[in-house]
Amino acid sequence: MRIGCWLILCMFFMGTLAYKPVVILHGILSGAESMTLLVRHIEKLHPGTVVYNCDEFPGWYSLENAWRQVAQIRDYIDRIGKLHPDGFIVLGYSQGGLLARAAIQSLPDHKVTTFISLSSPQAGQYGTSFLHLIFPDLAAKTAFELFYSRVGQYTSVGGYWNDPHKQSLYMNYSEFLPLINNEKISSNSTSFKMGMVRLDKVILIGGPDDGVITPWQSSHFSYFDDSLDVIPFYERGIYINDSIGLKTLLEADKLIIIVKPSVHHLSWHRNKKVINEVIMPYLD
Repeated sequence: MRIGCWLILCMFFMGTLAYKPVVILHGILSGAESMTLLVRHIEKLHPGTVVYNCDEFPGWYSLENAWRQVAQIRDYIDRIGKLHPDGFIVLGYSQGGLLARAAIQSLPDHKVTTFISLSSPQAGQYGTSFLHLIFPDLAAKTAFELFYSRVGQYTSVGGYWNDPHKQSLYMNYSEFLPLINNEKISSNSTSFKMGMVRLDKVILIGGPDDGVITPWQSSHFSYFDDSLDVIPFYERGIYINDSIGLKTLLEADKLIIIVKPSVHHLSWHRNKKVINEVIMPYLD
């Protein structure tokens, strides 16, 4: 009887210790406190999990230049990697998912095993609903005048604003998204791809009722053409040319696309039922 109880206890503790550490990155115009419910829910369902709730660039600081934020997030992830050489999970929400992805790509020898992108504009953004607090009169069709400028590129949003009607300006002025998506070839292009294919799993989560990410399919690397028709990621050059390894990942069963309806952008990390369905299964 004692041996049986001992075995059960051993199995329990082994199970709790088996969960990989998780790094969480918040979205734009918020901070680590906005992810507290998610952190506590993970800790409750996966006892013993070490969760790092990144507090870099909170509030208005989240509007700072994308590359400046990526540099600090990269260093943060690198430090976590030194603490957990056996690997850990990175989950980035909204803008945080895009910045986290760039940070991972900038670390070709990283220790990240799974990357979870939670409603993030991975192919860019062409909608202003979330920007009205900052720019109350900004409209999508004229936003390029701000974002495709020297001043606009100082903002994080300017770095991933992808106007389907102004692609020449996007390619000429945008200093962030075209680079990390290898639409522009740079000295880092090879390492940007290697940072992605090094991952064991990439989970891309989004849904049609998001209401903020525009188009919502950007969360899956799909995007508008110049007629505002959404082109599936597997028909876009970024996949066909395997620019950052999406094709390699998919063919190796390492890329998982999750479409979840009836979830607003602000609920992905605050609705426990949603968390249970789209996040928890990949935190192993």
